[in-house]
Amino acid sequence: MAAGLEKVQAEPVLATVRRLQERIAARFPGRGLLGVADELESLVAAVASSTASVRDRRSWLRPVSRLGIVAVVLVTGAVLVMVARSAATDGPDDGLQWLPLLESAVNDLVFAAIAIWFLASVPERLQRSRLLGLLHRLRSLAHIVDMHQLTKDPERLRPSFQPTSASVAMDLDRRELEHYLDYCSELLSLIGKAAALCAEESRDGLVLETVSTVENLTVSLERKVWQKISVLNAARDGGQPPIRPQS
Repeated sequence: MAAGLEKVQAEPVLATVRRLQERIAARFPGRGLLGVADELESLVAAVASSTASVRDRRSWLRPVSRLGIVAVVLVTGAVLVMVARSAATDGPDDGLQWLPLLESAVNDLVFAAIAIWFLASVPERLQRSRLLGLLHRLRSLAHIVDMHQLTKDPERLRPSFQPTSASVAMDLDRRELEHYLDYCSELLSLIGKAAALCAEESRDGLVLETVSTVENLTVSLERKVWQKISVLNAARDGGQPPIRPQS
C-alpha cells in the first residue's frame, strides 16, 4: 500500500476545508454558513496541531513510562526476594504467623500492578482530555450546520405552498438552495473527517467511542440534507418528489 494511504491525513482535510471556504465565500459571502466553515477550519487546524504535539509527547513519554515500569518490577522483585530470604532464615515456626507475611507480599504485588498499569497508560491519558474537548466542539459544530439547513425546506419553493404568519421566509431560489444544501452536506462530511483525525492518534476507548458518535451524527444529519436535495432534483426534472424530508 502506498505511503500515506493507511490513515486519514490532516493536510488534505485542511486543504479541502479551505477550498470549501472559498466556494461558500464566493456564492454566499454574507451568510452565517461562511462563519461555520471558518470555525471548521480552525478546528481542523487545532486537531492537526494537537495530534502532532501528541506524537512528540508520546515519543519521549513512552520510554520514560517503560523505564518506570522496569524500575517498579525490579524494586518489587528485590523486596520479595529479601522477604523470602528473611522468612527462610528467621521465619516463624507456627503456620498462622506466616499470614501477615503473605498478606504483605500480596499487597506489594497489588500495588506494583497498579503502578505498572498507571505508568503504561500515562501517554494515552495525557492526550485524552484535549482530544475529547476537540470532539465536543466538532459535535456542537455539526448541530450548528443542522440548524442552518433546518428551515431550508424545498417544499417552500412550490407554487402551491401556502405560508402562514409564522413561516420562515425563503430568500433563496431553487439553484441557490441546492448549492446551500450541498455546502451543508460537505461541511458535515468534513466534520466527520476531522473527528476521524482524532482516532488516528489515539487508542483510548473513550476517545474512539466519541469519534464514532460524531461520525454517526454527521452521517445521520447528512442524510437529512440529501433528502432535501433529492426533492429539489425531482422538482427540476419534473418528476414526483420522494417522501417529504422531516425537518
